[in-house]
Amino acid sequence: MKKTIKLLDLDCGHCADKIQNAVKKIDGVTSVSVNFLGQKMVLEAPDDQFDAVLAEAKTLIKQIEPDVTVKA
Repeated sequence: MKKTIKLLDLDCGHCADKIQNAVKKIDGVTSVSVNFLGQKMVLEAPDDQFDAVLAEAKTLIKQIEPDVTVKA
């Protein structure tokens, strides 16, 4: 499953890179791309693992950038 998730209040390209690199390391992530200008993340993971992967990604994003709001 591939889904585009909005990342509201993402402040900089460096933050986007940090988020992308962290989410990439989650077990089950097939691919991830964080676009700073578009304020979005495209996340791909197997259908049966997607919800768990997304929940873990949200937790990581909050740790890296507490001001970012994740709209899935």
